Order: sequence, then C-alpha cells, then structure tokens
Amino acid sequence: MTHSTPFKTLLACVAQAGSVFFVHSAQAQNTSEVGLGLGGLSYKGELSPNYQFRNNRPAFTAFYRKDISAPVTLRGAVTGGLLRAADATVKGVNNDTAPLAAYRNANMTGSLWELSGALEYNFFDFHNRKDKIHFTPYVFVGVAGFYAHTKVVGRGITNNEYNGLVGLAIPAGLGFKYAVSQHWNLGLDAGARKTFTDDIDRYNGKDQPSSSTEVRVLGNPNTKDWYFYNGISVSYTFYKIRCPEGTLEIQKNKKNK
Repeated sequence: MTHSTPFKTLLACVAQAGSVFFVHSAQAQNTSEVGLGLGGLSYKGELSPNYQFRNNRPAFTAFYRKDISAPVTLRGAVTGGLLRAADATVKGVNNDTAPLAAYRNANMTGSLWELSGALEYNFFDFHNRKDKIHFTPYVFVGVAGFYAHTKVVGRGITNNEYNGLVGLAIPAGLGFKYAVSQHWNLGLDAGARKTFTDDIDRYNGKDQPSSSTEVRVLGNPNTKDWYFYNGISVSYTFYKIRCPEGTLEIQKNKKNK
C-alpha cells in the first residue's frame, strides 16, 4: 500500500487542479484553435535502442483544437517529417560502436506521415483574459495512424529499395501553452508514439531474408519500434461566447414589447 501513496497524491493534485475549471465550466468561453508547428522527428528501435537527440530530422505539424470542457481539449493533427538512424551512433564500451551494431552496420533513411487524434488536459484556464495566468502545462494521450516510407541498408537486408509501412500508434506526452494575446498562442510539445510493429527498420528478428541464426539475431523479436515528435507551434484562437441561461428569452421578450 505504501507504494501507491505517490500515485494517489498525483491523482489528488490533478483532481484539485481540474475542479477549479469545472466550477466555472457553465460560463466558460467556447474556443477552438488552428495552428502550425515545426520540430524534429526521431525513431527508437534496433538501429537506435535509446532516444537520441542527434537523430532528430526536420518535421512539421498542422492541428485543430476544440475545447469540450474548461480543462479538456480535443486535438486533431497531421504530422510529417524525415527519419534517420545508423548503427554507427550506437555506442558501447569505451565509447566505441556496440559489437552487434558494428557487425550489422546498418543505416535507415526515409520519412513518416501521421494522422492523429488526442485528448489534452490543461491545468490552467490560460484563455481567460481576466486571470493573471495566461499559460498552462498540459498532458495528452490519443491514437494515430502512420505511414512510414523507409530504406534500410545493412547486413542481412537484400532489398535496399524504399518500402512502405502502414501502422497504428499511441501518442502520449506533455506540453506548454502560452496566450500571447487574446487570439495568438505559442506552444511547446514533446510526445512519444508507441507503435505495434517492429518493421520500421526492417530488423524484426523474425522474417529476415535468411533463416540462419546469424542473421536472425540481428533483430530483437520482443521489442516494438517507437517514434517521437518534439516542436514549437503558433496557433490562432476563435471564440464563441456561451450565453447564460435565460439570456435568449430576455432578448425575445424585449423584441416582443
């Protein structure tokens, strides 16, 4: 039971932060946003067992946000960018290339496109111009479909042409929003995408071109590939003011008089 205490404390803090919004949700402004972002796309898999900042390649995103309650926002986005990875960057003892990576000596180039939908939880009402706080951290989780178009050159790969792969992923991460003015916002976003495939880099340890043990061990059949997007964004907010209950009736009565 003692191990669950930090988790319970975190849930309590989130609940308290969210309660501030829900108290005023009936009077909240109905907002939506359109925006563009620039950043980096990177990959984690056999050719890059850990996240490597150096593997980030140019990427962009276009998104639309719609609030469904004071703290909760739905986001739809299209993201695209380049991918690269190389065994030569996988370091082992004495900062030398790891033995398996040196033997495989593979590298990957290509691109990836993603269509995603996510739910964001904002900790502060940064759109409320009456408050002093015009920023908020947020967390998000969602679902995405992606298309990877990659070429892999290395030991055991007989087809060195570009190959296409369609798959599903679970995006999750965190970010920061800042309302520069009533309509313009800046944002930071960092998220990971867990995929359900090990074929982005084509070293999955199962169906390599050769059935020899030497070739099969070049990939790990027990892991899945990941990819990441990190970037900055600018967005424009549209407002639709919700009228308090009874306002329309009052206006109608005035017109009838």
